[in-house]
Amino acid sequence: MNALLEISNIYPELCAIENIVKEKRTPVLVSGVTGAQKNHLIYSVAKKLGKKALVITGDISETNVIKEDLEQLFNNNVLLFKQKEYVFYDVEISTKDIECERIKTLASLKDASAIVATASSLMQYTLPKEMFEKYRFGIKVSDEFDLTDLSKKLVEMGYKRVSQIEAMGQFSIRGSILDIFTPCHKNPMRIEFFGDEVDSVREFDLMTQISIENAKEVLIIPVREMIYDDVNPIIEKIQKLKNENFYSDIQKLTENGYFPSMDKYLPFVYEALPTLFDYLDDDYIVFVDEYSKVSENIKFYDKEQNEIITNLLDKGLFPKSKKSYFLNNLDNYLSKPSVYLSAVMYAGGDAKIKEVVNISAKTLPSYSGKTEFLYDDLNYWKQNGYRVILLISSKSKLDSIKTSLENEDIDAQVTESLDKIPNEGQIIMSVGSLSKSFEYPTIKTVVLSDKSFAPSSVKKKRHRTNSKNAIKSFDELHIGDYVVHRTHGIGQYIGIKQLVVDGITKDYIQIKYKNGDYLYVPTNQLDFIHKYVGAEAKNVKLNKLGGVEWHKTTQKVKESVMELAEDLIKLYAERNSLKGYVYPPDTPWQKQFEDDFKYEETFDQLKSINEVKADMEKGKIMDRLLCGDVGYGKTEVAIRAAFKTVMEGKQVAYLVPTTILAQQHYNTFKERMSEYCINVEMMSRFRTKKQQEKTVVGLKNGSLDVVIGTHRILSKDVAFKDLGLLIIDEEQRFGVGHKEAIKKLKNNVNVLTLSATPIPRTLNMALVGIRDLSVLSEPPENRYPIQTFILERNESVIKTAIDRELARGGQVYYLFNRVENIEVKTAQIRNMFPDARIAYAHGKMTENMLEGIMIDFLNGDIDILVCTTIIETGLDVSNVNTIIIEDADKLGLSQLYQLRGRVGRSNRLAYAYMTYEKSKVLDSVAQKRLQAIKEFTEFGSGFKIAMRDLEIRGAGNLLGKQQHGNMNLVGYDMYCMLLERAVKELKGETVSTIFETTIELNFDAYIPEKYIMDENVRIEMYKKIADICDEEDALNISDELIDRFGEYGTSVDNLIKIAYIKSLCIKLDISKLTQKDGLIIFTFNKNVSTKAIVDILADKSRKIMFSSGEKSYLSYKYNDDVLNNIKIILQSLLKSSQEDKSDI
Repeated sequence: MNALLEISNIYPELCAIENIVKEKRTPVLVSGVTGAQKNHLIYSVAKKLGKKALVITGDISETNVIKEDLEQLFNNNVLLFKQKEYVFYDVEISTKDIECERIKTLASLKDASAIVATASSLMQYTLPKEMFEKYRFGIKVSDEFDLTDLSKKLVEMGYKRVSQIEAMGQFSIRGSILDIFTPCHKNPMRIEFFGDEVDSVREFDLMTQISIENAKEVLIIPVREMIYDDVNPIIEKIQKLKNENFYSDIQKLTENGYFPSMDKYLPFVYEALPTLFDYLDDDYIVFVDEYSKVSENIKFYDKEQNEIITNLLDKGLFPKSKKSYFLNNLDNYLSKPSVYLSAVMYAGGDAKIKEVVNISAKTLPSYSGKTEFLYDDLNYWKQNGYRVILLISSKSKLDSIKTSLENEDIDAQVTESLDKIPNEGQIIMSVGSLSKSFEYPTIKTVVLSDKSFAPSSVKKKRHRTNSKNAIKSFDELHIGDYVVHRTHGIGQYIGIKQLVVDGITKDYIQIKYKNGDYLYVPTNQLDFIHKYVGAEAKNVKLNKLGGVEWHKTTQKVKESVMELAEDLIKLYAERNSLKGYVYPPDTPWQKQFEDDFKYEETFDQLKSINEVKADMEKGKIMDRLLCGDVGYGKTEVAIRAAFKTVMEGKQVAYLVPTTILAQQHYNTFKERMSEYCINVEMMSRFRTKKQQEKTVVGLKNGSLDVVIGTHRILSKDVAFKDLGLLIIDEEQRFGVGHKEAIKKLKNNVNVLTLSATPIPRTLNMALVGIRDLSVLSEPPENRYPIQTFILERNESVIKTAIDRELARGGQVYYLFNRVENIEVKTAQIRNMFPDARIAYAHGKMTENMLEGIMIDFLNGDIDILVCTTIIETGLDVSNVNTIIIEDADKLGLSQLYQLRGRVGRSNRLAYAYMTYEKSKVLDSVAQKRLQAIKEFTEFGSGFKIAMRDLEIRGAGNLLGKQQHGNMNLVGYDMYCMLLERAVKELKGETVSTIFETTIELNFDAYIPEKYIMDENVRIEMYKKIADICDEEDALNISDELIDRFGEYGTSVDNLIKIAYIKSLCIKLDISKLTQKDGLIIFTFNKNVSTKAIVDILADKSRKIMFSSGEKSYLSYKYNDDVLNNIKIILQSLLKSSQEDKSDI
């Protein structure tokens, strides 16, 4: 962007700043700078002097804006150095996301043009540079490493060894293959060894675990900021303190070498405590953004941390040290070449300014979609000799804007490189973007970003998730889990049992049934087994092996499912027969409205939006269900459908179950539609009688476009002039009477129903063609990860956490899930925070009282809300960024997942503290739950379990109470299969007969334990092999096994071949394949194709006999290469059979 750099050549003040820095007459105060112009100045000065920039701010919310602008300007890597959370208290586990990012920043300094950081993040100590360099290395092909030594080193660097990688900071070793996920790479990496030599390096997909592409090198860096060669000196220093409070820490260090709350021993680990500044050379210029804010940030952080340390010292829970745990100020570092940036002529604090330069610049306001004002300004600037640079965020948008300008007779030259500043009176356009537009009046220069008139540029980048693989691991089996066998019913998985029968070795799945009976299922029949998902474990009853109970249950569910399918198909057909209004394709206004959305849409959002629009443009009466968790973007889909409706002169009604949601959606609609002359109103108890009467009149005469409200919308006095779209939020939460009124309102109107609980993909597939479903399965991307801690309940930690949130103007959820004691708990918290505004809320309050409290909280009139799990769904309050969960061990994982998701909905750092009772002896269930929470917190692996639980809940909401009961009877997967078959049958589609193909071949067919040591992974691969449907599947599985585990032996090769053979048998309706007395016998389930039999018997190269009777069978006298010959025979039969069918 040389054109932007050249501005400094014609602007004397920018030249003056460059000279001051060059001549080391700093610090220099530059006043009059704001927004993107400030970032342009940073870029110009650093670039012109051939230096890098360190930008220090006092506001965490500013860091991303500055980073994005500088990335555009430098066209290079710009880094964030984030503030981490010191863990001084005893915690079981804490998230390490930010620590990994900080270390990645240290590793990326060489190639960066700029670093952006808050003052508080720079005050924190980090890893000594020499230690970092010692533990930073690369691995490439032909390098030599001893895997045992390498494994030990990775553990010292903070990596955790696991059986299968699920998150950053983990590594896995399987034979000669090392998998590792380091902060330096977007995806995990796979390193294959031949002896001690690296044979290949590959990148692999985290979801599928399959390699994506070859790589040149793996860059490995530590994943924590405290690493050391020897733990013994640290232990000795702690022992010298002679404080019994630290004995447990000594034990943890002795056993594990590290534990989560090691930060309090920081001065005992390193002699010199370094900061980021120790990594920076003289190539950096320090830019201080608003020194008064930076100074305030320093003072606040210093005070906050000292209070925590003093409190712990007083209790004897903190080691005494002469060294500080962070920098008390940044004065020594700000004396380097530094530029203080300020909007006004005031540096603030005690900054020792040597020079002052005033910049005459101004940030330009947004045009808010009013393009006529933009055209007027462009003409004015052109006529008055201004140089205008237009930055447009994409090539397609640039072409569109260029055409619009030509239509207005405004000449603008498009340039790809933007390498030259425009002439006076010239407008140039190029692809690029900045957060704001700005003007330098004294040199008549304007830099205009399309964010000022089409604010879609520089959205958050999102990546499409693979929905097929997103649920891959929900079926993971663990010993003790309940399973469903299609034929035998519900049992309990005991493990993999290897049996040798007649000299043949095979693995079997051992399942326990009622009365202690056991079933051994060959691994090639794993397609008949699913993990049971349904009722809680304590309510699951095992079936009797060989009994009639399971058959009766499945028949009962089949009949119920058939009735459901009939009803759904009938309803769907009725809706499809109705003709609706045919909406035209999107107008330019629609495109402009959608461009105003300030975030990047997820793939699921775009897909759902297109599905809704397609319904509207077909002219059919839409009845679509949109599912997704709170914050996944349902409202934006609804808003776009509403806008499309209003553009055709029709009205929209948005029905919500609570007054609070009505208020929230009303605020959102008003804000999004404010620039488009769309009249939006609300109907709820928060509106006076007079206001509601006015709204009723507006709906009748058509002057009101959109109404958002509770069941008040369903009242008899409410009538619409031309209702085009009804949006229903959480329909299951309305009463029977309201549902009847909704049915009447639905007639001949497009309906979009929203649900906050996700729907399982498999259920979605089962309902294809009888229910229009759109699913938002991609979670929102937090700008900052939620910092999560699991710890024994500790009043000091809680007080510190709440104090910090209130000090930054935020609000707090305190989750206390016992209604009978909630008033006592609230009183305790009031004693701790006498100046805070505190209230409590629970589900047993009257609706009016509860809504009043929640509205006060939403409006910021309550600081701390003590509440039950009533907040689990619904409200979206961006100002709440700390949640304390008491007795987290008593809550389910899905609950904790949703509760944690109530915070972290803004660009602030969010905190979740999951506590359990101090010194409590947990029962086995609670221990397992707590362990799951730890994994969920540390690596996100529990997310899969949480989502599964939520999806089952969503399925129950969609299908009703009775069907939810049926789901519990047979398990979720079995239920979905029965539903899918019922739908196909009623639609007249072919439904294959379910029968079990038995394979009895005398070959060792199993996965050796030494090949895949982890039983859960072994089960996963057995399941994949059992699911082989064709030869391509078999080849893919073979490739995956070699990729993930290395070359395999004969027993695995046989397993894959037999699985493929079984898939051919199923297609040919062969119920049994047996090897006996020198013969291979193929027994058919029903009559086989005559042509197939004639063709196979005509092949004289094999001795094949055919016998017809009640059951037909082929027999083949085998010699060598048995499996291959069986495959050829079956392939030949299948080909002839298919040809026979095609001739009919």
